[in-house]
Amino acid sequence: MSRSTHAPTRAVALALALALGCSARPAAAQAPAPKTEAEMKPYTQEIPGTEVKFDLVPIPGGQFVMGSPEDEADRGEDEGPQHPVSIAPFWMGTHEVTWDEYDLFCFSLDLKKKARDGVDLKNQAETEMKADAVTRPTPPYADMTFGYGHRNQPAICITHHSAMEYCRWLSEKTGQLYRLPTEAEWEYACRAGTKTPYFFGDDPEKLEEYAWYVENAEKPMPIGKKKPNPWGLFDIHGNVAEWCLDHYEPDFYKQFAGDKPTPGPFNAPTAKEYSYVVRGGSWDDDADKLRSAARRGSDLEWSVQDPQRPQSIWWHTDATFVGFRIVRPLAEQESLKGMKSLVVKGKGTR
Repeated sequence: MSRSTHAPTRAVALALALALGCSARPAAAQAPAPKTEAEMKPYTQEIPGTEVKFDLVPIPGGQFVMGSPEDEADRGEDEGPQHPVSIAPFWMGTHEVTWDEYDLFCFSLDLKKKARDGVDLKNQAETEMKADAVTRPTPPYADMTFGYGHRNQPAICITHHSAMEYCRWLSEKTGQLYRLPTEAEWEYACRAGTKTPYFFGDDPEKLEEYAWYVENAEKPMPIGKKKPNPWGLFDIHGNVAEWCLDHYEPDFYKQFAGDKPTPGPFNAPTAKEYSYVVRGGSWDDDADKLRSAARRGSDLEWSVQDPQRPQSIWWHTDATFVGFRIVRPLAEQESLKGMKSLVVKGKGTR
């Protein structure tokens, strides 16, 4: 069984200066603007005005069968029926979003750096002005790292709303569209053309080579320490479970049963705070929860320790096992254009 994730809380004591540090990353072209899938290449995105960077790899478009077969070991009822899906090409972050990246947004480190540098906020590039206008998270009442580490660690305890707003801020700041992956995009990228329970096969004993989970970790681990999947994605199984764009519905797949591939399916987010999909399993999960088809929805238990009333829409005090990674579509599908979080604190829409 999974361990309890109710970690003790303590006063906020993040070393904010660390977030502006630069991780050792390979040099690559920044934010290319190809028009065709054939032109898509891996690249490194630098967050403007900082030294913080992250890497992305192209995920080719194609078709796959979403969900798990009825005879797959440890299969959940919400993983079927299996159904064909077509996915348009996109880029995906090679790693989960780290505190180094997320701190720039949530603790306004980019704004603080501008103040130190004497930047004229009224005479900035339009992208910077739009990014500055995005609402930032309210300060957490405790250190949301819970002592698990900060530098090169995946950002944890982040709500779905917070992850979506980070993507909106990042999009404004870079001039490129970044967002959470749809559940279909996430599973497609995780599988990387495979049909087995894990992208490396069906033997959970091999997870040791590719993932952090309950058998080999006692906390979230630094990104990129295990082997990647065939498409260059690290920690796609385990470490922290990853937010998807979609609302979670156990029987969502039933509407797609059939032989004709559904193009880009998703269950649109609403003003409700729960329940949203996380995928991939975590450091605190048993092997079966890390399977490519395994699904999980967020719930109120993820904020038990939050003393605020109403509770925060930015932080999940008890979700030390949840983080996120981002995608950038080559060409955004019409039904996703303009998508943003509709959650508002205290509106009674939990």
